[in-house]
Amino acid sequence: MAMPKDIRIVDTFLDLPYKKEVTPLTQRFEGLRDADAKAGSHEHPAGYLFKDGPKGRHRGADPISDTLHEMDKYNIEFAQVSVQTLDDPVVNEALTKHRGRFIGTYTPDPNKGMEAVRDMVRAKEQLDIVSISMFPAGFNPQVPINDKRMYPIYSKCIELDIAVFCTSGIPGPRLPYECQYTGLVDEVCWFFPDLRFVFRHGCDPWADLAVKLLLKWPNLYYSTSAFAPKHYPKEIIEFANKRGADKIIYAGYYPSGLSLDRIFGEMVDVPFKDEVWPKFLRENAMKVLKLEGRR
Repeated sequence: MAMPKDIRIVDTFLDLPYKKEVTPLTQRFEGLRDADAKAGSHEHPAGYLFKDGPKGRHRGADPISDTLHEMDKYNIEFAQVSVQTLDDPVVNEALTKHRGRFIGTYTPDPNKGMEAVRDMVRAKEQLDIVSISMFPAGFNPQVPINDKRMYPIYSKCIELDIAVFCTSGIPGPRLPYECQYTGLVDEVCWFFPDLRFVFRHGCDPWADLAVKLLLKWPNLYYSTSAFAPKHYPKEIIEFANKRGADKIIYAGYYPSGLSLDRIFGEMVDVPFKDEVWPKFLRENAMKVLKLEGRR
């Protein structure tokens, strides 16, 4: 039951710190309307949810070396980092010079149509991305999980042989949630059986529905991003221990909202069965992201 110490972990949500001049929330999420959010009361988009809110992720003198040091402390072999633009020199250096440690996930904007598809191709060619990341509520205008604007993105993922990580559940920023309703993935998994689709950010409050869909669709997975281990949904833990050991993938939230100290300090108390741990911490991500042989 105890978490093993010898597994080389794949973290599917671990980012390099941002530059100090963080983009204001009202620019990152143009749909914000309430006065508190527009006034920038919280540095983190979901800061109001935390008793002691996340302090941001500012870059120090050597963000790559600092991040590798943190990864080595906790035996993390691969970290999937966000590619917001193709011209970020720090992210570019991490993904090209440290290919055996960092892997990229790119966020295309489905509102851009074929330009977004071309951006995906460039990201694959330049940075060898292994997935894309979608935040339906964060696009402006919002784009539901099963919207027609998403379909060219999904199709290209199959062609490029890369996975999709997609936020599902009530969003942290104060934005409408309907576009992220967990049930919307049903149509996507049916129409694209070759697409490797990974839930992100908990599917809260529809974890029970997520379990039903994970059981139904062979190409659907669930990652634990943004949730401290002590808050992993009980439905997900039970599913992993019974029939879903091959479907649950570890994802942290460093440095966006959780420290690795906290994550792995709490991880020891997660009641996974012995046979679940290797799959959860490594094997499922290696399979979904096709990382075998990458060093």
